[in-house]
Amino acid sequence: MSIREAAASAWEIRRAIRAGAFTRHTGGQASGFVQANIAILPRSHAPAFEEYCRRNAQACPLLAVGRPGDPALPALGRDIDIRHDPPRYRVFHDGRSVEVTDIGPFWRDDLVTFAIGCSFTFERALLLAGIPLRHVATGRNVAMYRTALPTVAVAPFHGPLVVSMRPLRPADAARAAEITARFADMHGAPVHQGDPAALGIADLSRPDYGEPVEIAPDERPVFWACGVTSQAALAAARLPFFLAHAPGCMLVTDLAHPAFED
Repeated sequence: MSIREAAASAWEIRRAIRAGAFTRHTGGQASGFVQANIAILPRSHAPAFEEYCRRNAQACPLLAVGRPGDPALPALGRDIDIRHDPPRYRVFHDGRSVEVTDIGPFWRDDLVTFAIGCSFTFERALLLAGIPLRHVATGRNVAMYRTALPTVAVAPFHGPLVVSMRPLRPADAARAAEITARFADMHGAPVHQGDPAALGIADLSRPDYGEPVEIAPDERPVFWACGVTSQAALAAARLPFFLAHAPGCMLVTDLAHPAFED
């Protein structure tokens, strides 16, 4: 698929989202296109948050930073309007959140958008290598968990590493680690394989975000750093107001995923 074809198809997906025809998670969708986590916060906290992302680059790899008050992200695609293009958002006010499908009514002139790499991007490479992904096959959102591992704090931002999990057979897990290591801007290689207790995860059947998936007897859980780490840090900072994508409901960009393979 050419970059031009990818851009046309990505725009079609965003157009469906804007029209309200697509409001669910984007896992397994937009094959071949880069997807991005989104965090939107007041300009007064943007420099510290950018530094937090850079110090925790595996979990929060920055793809683009918007200009204050500007909903466009021209580095990621034509006509992107962050107020309308992810299928679902979370709006945080004083520690409480609501989920919406459009943030136009909440937009302010001081808001800065951060686009962060997403592991959905490398899933196409895994599928092309013949590695099955159960959440994609069953149409579920990927399972995500808060761990007991701290991230590097940049005041006021701190919090736990969040991970996504995919159950794989050992041989597939080894190949997946090699493949995803090539996608440094999409979280890279797994951070852990096997015993979830080593990450402080007590029960894989109860993810903190997303949906649970079955783990077969011949499989092991494989964990990747997750961009929802950024939301955990924003919540821990106790900002009175910020916006983010709903976990699993990503911004689909015009960028073709091969451009991000090292």
